[in-house]
Amino acid sequence: MDELVASAIAHWGPRFTTNGVTVADFTRITSAIERWDDWCTAWTGAGTVHEELGRAALEQERYRSAGTHLAQAAVYHHFAKFVFVVDPAQMRAAHSRAVACLSDALPHLDPPGRRVEIPFEGSRLVAVLRVPQAHLHGDGRHPVVLLLPGLDSTKEELGSTEQTFLDRGLATFTLDGPGQGEAEYDLRIRGDWSPVAEAVWTVLGQLEELDRSRLGVWGVSLGGYYAPRVAAALGERATACVALAGPFNFGDCWPGLPKLTRDTFRVRSGAADDEEARRIALSLDMSETAGDLVAPLLIVFGRRDRLIPWQQAELLRDAVAGPVELLMLEEGNHGCADVAPQHRPLTADWLAARLADGPEPVFAHPATHSTMQKAG
Repeated sequence: MDELVASAIAHWGPRFTTNGVTVADFTRITSAIERWDDWCTAWTGAGTVHEELGRAALEQERYRSAGTHLAQAAVYHHFAKFVFVVDPAQMRAAHSRAVACLSDALPHLDPPGRRVEIPFEGSRLVAVLRVPQAHLHGDGRHPVVLLLPGLDSTKEELGSTEQTFLDRGLATFTLDGPGQGEAEYDLRIRGDWSPVAEAVWTVLGQLEELDRSRLGVWGVSLGGYYAPRVAAALGERATACVALAGPFNFGDCWPGLPKLTRDTFRVRSGAADDEEARRIALSLDMSETAGDLVAPLLIVFGRRDRLIPWQQAELLRDAVAGPVELLMLEEGNHGCADVAPQHRPLTADWLAARLADGPEPVFAHPATHSTMQKAG
């Protein structure tokens, strides 16, 4: 097994199995990969198995099974391409299959979803909208959570996260932003997400199922930087924000990032080399905008994060203007996927309490939890 394969397994294993890959599949697939050049092919082959199950179920009108199989296939195809920038053509082919599988799954999920395309700077951003089941949560306008993936995640990966919010009566709007997913080929990574925030705010107001006056913003990894940027740009229009494992300044984290992550950022930021990529990464910086974030903020972080140092969470905590809570999970890795039960339900309850008058969660052992009340 070469160094890049070992690095991918070490840094992201729990993330795969938390977000839809079975443990048996993960073990079987990764144990057979010896060279990084074979990564995409191996995962695409595994995704094909689940895709064929879904296509067969569709033909037999077993729609619930079809949705489940195809959504899972989308996750496998996504992980085939997620940091596979060494072969852009192969990466893009796997990505196209991930998008197609999820698109075909959406009408058959519980609850179903649909694609929403947002014109943006001569291109488009694509999101998935899902609304809670009316027989459980009513058929009026629902509070909504905007979900933002990270550097190498996309909307295809976030189905299990969406479900935690949907189960609590919150609609989800999961976005591929600039440099992400379907937008990564035409729009570069950017530090300023104010234009994205305004474009999304406009679209949310046009969707009759949603009450955008009750808007939560959630992001993971680099999305944990984008979410506070969006909330800061929206000001009092944002109701609450969750930042999971996000950097305060991404460039400051550069020396400790895995090569796969640095290469992926270089490609998706349009940088010519590693040095230019780091200069762009330094522009992903909250220092000048954190003071505009007045909405309640929950920061979730893992003390054992090997990509983004945990001190970045404290920098964000100390810089924002509004009330802020920090949930530091002592055993958590990057994204805290290895301790998902310790934060996912709490995060969903925390947002539901602010968007839909749900019960307030109590943060307890084994988490280290601090609260700071600040004037807006």
